[in-house]
Amino acid sequence: MSERRQQVLDMIHRAAAPVSVSETADHLGIHANTARFHLEALVGEGIVERASDAPSGRGRPRVGYRARPGLARGGARRYRMLAEILLGHLSATSDDAADTAAAAGRTWGAHLVPRPAPFREITSGEAVERLTTMLDDLDFAPEPVAGDGGLPDRVRLRHCPFLELAEPHRDLVCPLHLGLMQGALTELGAPVTVTALEPFAEPAACLAHLAPSPDR
Repeated sequence: MSERRQQVLDMIHRAAAPVSVSETADHLGIHANTARFHLEALVGEGIVERASDAPSGRGRPRVGYRARPGLARGGARRYRMLAEILLGHLSATSDDAADTAAAAGRTWGAHLVPRPAPFREITSGEAVERLTTMLDDLDFAPEPVAGDGGLPDRVRLRHCPFLELAEPHRDLVCPLHLGLMQGALTELGAPVTVTALEPFAEPAACLAHLAPSPDR
């Protein structure tokens, strides 16, 4: 979001009532057309909504702009707490929480991996490359490690994007990560799979171990 549009949005959040184009322009010292452009852009983004005054006399009713309820930007977010709550609930209510977490990971891995063209089979190297792309998008900082045959037999994960959750909930977060990788390779119909994830196998990395898929 541009600095000017953020200024318009901040003004709307501070206002006690819907603000008009002219009020926005006067407050920010900009042309009315510029104010209208940014206000309408915020409407298009679903952040702001129009609010017309009740008709009184001749002429069009005044049109104001206000933040949509529940979509205020800039406030504190507690996504880590939400994740803690959900992980704690899963651990307390599931008969096999680790298996449930892995199953969720497999579902999301199949959803997130870059897919090949229809009817096209991919090689082990291509599959690992697509897996690496997915993991890189998720901020795992992946690094394929070649084995004796020259093809990757491990993927080094040098960054854990959920580290603060993985430390107290390793029994759930690590199976979820394993499921992500397995689901991605299954979706690709790859001739390779991830057999195990070794948490913190190195001082600054986890290791995902690769092996030929038993289905191929």
